[in-house]
Amino acid sequence: MRLKDKVAIITGGASGIGEKMVERFSQEGAIVIAADINEAALEKVSLKDNVYGMKLDVSSDEDWAKLTKDVYERFGKIDILINNAGISSEKAMEDITTKDWQLMMTINGFGPFLGMKHVAPYMQEQTQGAIVNISSFTAQIGMGLNHYSASKGAVRAISKAAATFYGRSGIRVNALFPGIIETPMTKGLETSKELLKRLEAATPLQRLGQPEDIANAALYLASDEASFITGAELVIDGGYSAQ
Repeated sequence: MRLKDKVAIITGGASGIGEKMVERFSQEGAIVIAADINEAALEKVSLKDNVYGMKLDVSSDEDWAKLTKDVYERFGKIDILINNAGISSEKAMEDITTKDWQLMMTINGFGPFLGMKHVAPYMQEQTQGAIVNISSFTAQIGMGLNHYSASKGAVRAISKAAATFYGRSGIRVNALFPGIIETPMTKGLETSKELLKRLEAATPLQRLGQPEDIANAALYLASDEASFITGAELVIDGGYSAQ
């Protein structure tokens, strides 16, 4: 019960890594708000114990304002925010349009910014809170010259800035940098099975990541066990970027 009585908002909580986080956090005693734009998937995840599905477009200022107000009025506090929702793309640099760039930045970059903008004031009133932003190992290494890597670089930058800005209010902000994780989203992006085999072979731990690998790391950073950790960057890629 590492999160007993904590109230946590997890975006993109209806599938993939987000769904595993929702499950893991609820197992550890948290009241979990699974926020997602996919209403059908939300119905399924809401069947889990202590989980409440709420519709959220992470790129909408109005949606964030409504969700945080509803959560606070219902549960009296917001202890944890996991900015996990995002989209991906394998488009090559020469094929990326202005519209592609704007959509990626709006969801992957502006979404976490809005989450912190709307949740942090409640945490400041409580003088405590934990925020975990999900970036990507592509924000740290020379891999993926496209709008996805750029958007995850934005997450890295605002996480550092938020950690220094909110630290004096008792709010911790950390970032996770997943490698290749086997989820429905990454499987949908596969250009070839050979590519995945090469990535797996190039990874020191000789496997691809699983959603629970990210969920367990997020759990630690969200818990009181990490009470003196803020502004940290935890890479979870099986050692790929260490080479």
